Amino acid sequence: MAVVSDTKTPNLRCLKAAFLAMEPSNCLISLARRTSGGSLTEEVQNFILELCVNSSDISCNLSYMMNILKKVIVEAESTCEVVVEGLYEQFAKIALLQVYVLRREENRILKKISFFLPSGIDDRSSQRNLVVSLYCSLNLLEGDTGCALWPSCLFLSEFILSYPKLFSDKVCFEVGSGVGLVGVALAHVGASKVILTDGDGSTLENMKCNLELNHLRSGKVQSRYLPWEFAAESELLKYEHDCVLGADIIYDPKCVPHLIEVLRMLLKSKRTFILPEEKEASVAYLATVIRNKETFNYFLRAAEEAHLSVMDITQDWQPLNLLPYMLSYDRTSVCLYRIS
Repeated sequence: MAVVSDTKTPNLRCLKAAFLAMEPSNCLISLARRTSGGSLTEEVQNFILELCVNSSDISCNLSYMMNILKKVIVEAESTCEVVVEGLYEQFAKIALLQVYVLRREENRILKKISFFLPSGIDDRSSQRNLVVSLYCSLNLLEGDTGCALWPSCLFLSEFILSYPKLFSDKVCFEVGSGVGLVGVALAHVGASKVILTDGDGSTLENMKCNLELNHLRSGKVQSRYLPWEFAAESELLKYEHDCVLGADIIYDPKCVPHLIEVLRMLLKSKRTFILPEEKEASVAYLATVIRNKETFNYFLRAAEEAHLSVMDITQDWQPLNLLPYMLSYDRTSVCLYRIS
């Protein structure tokens, strides 16, 4: 995890952040147009070339960089009088690398997600970015969805960073942690301990790699293997967690009974404070995109049968827009629920 100062203008900051996050090329071109008033000026072309493409590790993500350069060249040729020569040279260089550099095609791509933290949100931010490096999957069609970066994960991370006092000095337990972004956000706002869990072995290994990549100490942020159908109450309650979190975990009707049972067990936890009478019940925050209403309604019925209260807090607890450059991220599709 790296927090870096950024002195560029807001539009250029967004453009660089979009490139590092590997936003789709059409989104990046839209940001570039917005930056230069409708067309790609020489200044913007040079910015993309020098501070995005040339400053990146050219041995990684070659296909993405080639696609961006191609889009910029086509756009510049069609709307500008001048096309920066370096764009053609760099495109040719990367094309040759793709042909001649012998290397195994990786199943993971490295994305850098920049959260634009306004001053005053907490003691750690003063017009600086929180930059999170994440290895994400390229094989979503082959079932590697646990290593993807989903909208609900981004939304929940924005929520945590927007309301740090809800999580600072708390023991936080995430169910289905995926790439680990939520855990990085919890660590940033000062959670006393973060337990990240997943029931898929390859996803868990990828998450551990991401935690190391962001220099998170294993004592503060821990990863655990947790298949929902085999979860034991005695194992879950030993963490004495204050809150439970989850992003995009309501998707498969076959998994709903197991998920409800895990939430029921987790929410039974009451953390003991200094005095014996000082106890506070755990609460869960779940962010989700409702892709299938029948599955979500099944979840609500199962929650009611398990005596869990599910409250929609989406409108009352809107997070700040900390990812203004991420045009591919539709925050309006995400709902936030408080479960107790």
